Order: sequence, then structure tokens, then C-alpha cells
Amino acid sequence: MDLDRNNIPQHIAIIMDGNGRWATERNMPRTMGHQAGVDAVRTITSECTRLGVKYLTLYTFSTENWSRPADEVAALMALVLSSLEDEIFMKNNVRFRVIGDIERLPQSVQDKLRETMEHTATNDKMTMVVALSYSSRWELTQVARKIAHDVKMGLLDEDDITEECISSNLTTEFMPDPDLLIRTGGECRISNYLLWQIAYSELYFCDTYWPDFNEEALHRAIADYQSRQRRYGKTEEQVENETRL
Repeated sequence: MDLDRNNIPQHIAIIMDGNGRWATERNMPRTMGHQAGVDAVRTITSECTRLGVKYLTLYTFSTENWSRPADEVAALMALVLSSLEDEIFMKNNVRFRVIGDIERLPQSVQDKLRETMEHTATNDKMTMVVALSYSSRWELTQVARKIAHDVKMGLLDEDDITEECISSNLTTEFMPDPDLLIRTGGECRISNYLLWQIAYSELYFCDTYWPDFNEEALHRAIADYQSRQRRYGKTEEQVENETRL
């Protein structure tokens, strides 16, 4: 599939759905599906880097996922530890970042996350962002508390609470909003993920389970993105005129 290399989305966010169902359909434990999902992360990270994507944000574990069976949560935490390999980051010159309520994670996971972030801090070809113990409602609640505190302390005037003010207080303040949001696994919902940030993102839903989401599937998603006109509230004619300039 031929892609327009001049129109590659700079930021792709992915809801990696379908690991458990992929395993169940193969009569495997759900944890095997999560392991297969890690292999897909390696594949997609390498391909995004090759294509020139600058930010890849992966929804790995939501705040709601804490309500899953304890043994599955424990297995997922162990998988996070084992998947933070130097090879995937150093081989592809990828910087690692994490967003979410990290303090809820086991100390061993917190330590490994910080170690990986420090070790990859100078990598500059692409940034992989893992949303771990994350949800948009949690994030926006934290922002509201921070801004309320600053107003109370006289550090911020209420008239200065703008869209830019809110964006600068999000956990994602270091990167642009996603151009493309992909959800695998056949579900067509956002699941409390980057709700503020995806206001003008292009959305792409596919039936492919995450462990089967490969380079070809990624190319299909990007090709669909490239077939769309991003208007940001303007008319088609306005956008076409701006493109000609």
C-alpha cells in the first residue's frame, strides 16, 4: 500500500483492544493475549518510527482496569516490567514517556518506568508514550484541582483559565494532540482516553484484535487518515484555498 510520506500523522494514539478475546478464541489464558499484544507493540513501534511518526501514545492500562481480577492485574503489571526492554527503544532511537496515576502502581513498576525514561531521555526519533493507570476523567479532575489551588493562592486569575491554560496543565502538555486515534478489537467507543486531546483527531475503528494488528493494518489506518480532509470547523472551500497558498 502506497502512503503519502508527506502526510504521515505526527501523533498516533492507539486503544489496544482485543488481547483477551484473541486468547479466548484460541483456548489460551487471557494473559497469553496480553503477551502477544506486547509483540504487536514492538512491531508497530518499529514501523511508526520508520514512517516518521513523532509521537505514539498507547492506552495500556486504565484506572478502570484496576477492577479486573487480581491475578490478571498482577500478570499485567509483571508484563509491563518485562516489556520495558532497552532493545525496542535504543534500536529505534525512541524516547519513552508515561502518563497516568503512577503512584498507584507497584513500586517495582514505578522504579522500572523511571529507569527507562531516564535511560532513553536523549533518544529523539520518536517518543512512545504509555498511558498507564490513566483515564481522562482522572486527568481532568487533577487539572481542575491544580487550577483551583492556583486561583485560591493568587497565582492565577480566573479570567486566565483558557483552553491553553488547561492544555498546559494536562499530563500530555509536552506533545501535540493526536492527529489519528486508532481503536482495535471491534469496539467503537473512546473508553475515557484522551478526551480533551482528541477534540479534532481523526478516529479509526477496526475489527482486528490488537495481537494481529501489524504493519499492513497500520498502513490501512494511515491511508484512511490520508483520505480525509481535516477542516477544524472551516468549510471545504476554505481549507482548499489555504492549501493552495
